[in-house]
Amino acid sequence: MPPTSSSSPTFARIDLRSLIHNLNQTRRCLVGTCDILAIVKANAYGHGAVPVARALMQANVRRFGVATIDEGAQLRQAGIDHPIVVLGPLVPREIPALVAHRLTPVIYDLNIARDLVKQVPPAAKPYPIHVKIDTGMGRLGLSPDEWPALLETAGLDRQLMLEGLMTHLADADSDDPTYTDRQLEQFHTALGRVASSGHKPPLIHMANSAGIIMYPASHYSLVRPGIMLYGYHTLSRSRPDLDLRPILSWHTTIATIRSIPRGGCVGYNRTFTAARASRIAVLPVGYADGYSRRLSNTGVVLIGGRRMPVVGRVSMDMTMVDVTDLPDVKPGDSAVLLGTQGAAEITAADIAGMLHTIPYEVLCSIGPRVPRFYSGDSEPLAR
Repeated sequence: MPPTSSSSPTFARIDLRSLIHNLNQTRRCLVGTCDILAIVKANAYGHGAVPVARALMQANVRRFGVATIDEGAQLRQAGIDHPIVVLGPLVPREIPALVAHRLTPVIYDLNIARDLVKQVPPAAKPYPIHVKIDTGMGRLGLSPDEWPALLETAGLDRQLMLEGLMTHLADADSDDPTYTDRQLEQFHTALGRVASSGHKPPLIHMANSAGIIMYPASHYSLVRPGIMLYGYHTLSRSRPDLDLRPILSWHTTIATIRSIPRGGCVGYNRTFTAARASRIAVLPVGYADGYSRRLSNTGVVLIGGRRMPVVGRVSMDMTMVDVTDLPDVKPGDSAVLLGTQGAAEITAADIAGMLHTIPYEVLCSIGPRVPRFYSGDSEPLAR
């Protein structure tokens, strides 16, 4: 049944106890005194950025990463006062909002550094920045050869403070470590050049979730866990002692059950034709909620503790499931799109496999009209 505070038949439940469990699992992977910059961009990968950040704060997480100014502003408006790093690209007109919300930019381009110097008001304390070195991702970042030019940017020392230096792993979830080892070597060389220039940024970070799990040499002083906080990874293998728990389950309710004869069709474009007299459960959820249209005639839903097939096209607001083999199922019964029911389970990784994508996309796609509800107290903290 849905939580009593919502009339919606479709909802997601987020278990904050499992979130903190995953945080503790992350901490157990870390080398030395390495700390955490928790990634809560994209609405905390679909889980709800503000409630997730608040729970992580209570578990002594002191830094957060977002992709955009608006994401950072949302956290500030919710009273989250910890450092927030904006990891995504910036344009000059965003800089006043960045400063107003006390967000830390990632500098990846000499022009952005110059625009920031022009727009940051003079203050007694220089404004903190993180600088990104491109070691092979090929998206954002200064090349190692551009680093000296950044140091020559007028006003850099007076108005800006080099708080952090970072790069991003491109292939850490691959079975072949060659490219990641090359990135590690290039970043180590870049760090040496920074040190020789007389700069000593206190925060050095490289590792995403895959790097945290598989590459201890990438940990430095900070790591940036994202997907592993939410219970998943994209590695073909993992540490045997790592126990990650999905924290989100997605539920709906059977609205009605239709009886169709053998040869009857279901949904747009008649992509499903019944090979027998069938009972079809209609669920009030569709691609407008984030349940992908690509799951048409492919997906499965848990009903009566069993995996039952999606039939016909997933439409904007409705999905149909063949429940012929469950004669006792009736309108009002629960259905699980993602999560467990009895001994059966569907994970975001399962759905990602059906869609030929990754769990990130499945979780981030759950739409805003699906209400989120939060439960669970944290377990004792690790470290």
